[in-house]
Amino acid sequence: MGSYRELDVWQKSMDLVVACYHASNDFPDHEIYGITSQLRRAAVSVPANIAEGRGRQHTAEFIQHLSIATGSLAELETHMELAQRLGYIDATILESVLARSKEVGRMLNALRNALRRKES
Repeated sequence: MGSYRELDVWQKSMDLVVACYHASNDFPDHEIYGITSQLRRAAVSVPANIAEGRGRQHTAEFIQHLSIATGSLAELETHMELAQRLGYIDATILESVLARSKEVGRMLNALRNALRRKES
């Protein structure tokens, strides 16, 4: 396996980060240290954990970081759902981001399963 940058899941998760930043650009100013910050940190955590895990020495560490990325993905989805309920984004933006998130989630699971099989 090459660099983390070559991983499709890393590339897709970077696209997801950009989508989350765009979606949160118009959140109210009073949310800059609230949901805006939380959403963006959760989004960035996904590709960051993929990259960090790929850079580790052992497959088990990579698998652990993929699991952390999956948790961050669930956090991101929760923040997006809340933003929509608060009226900060409309349903079409939410659905678009959630579709990207679900794709990244499937890719994370597939990679994690492939690495587990390799370990066995």
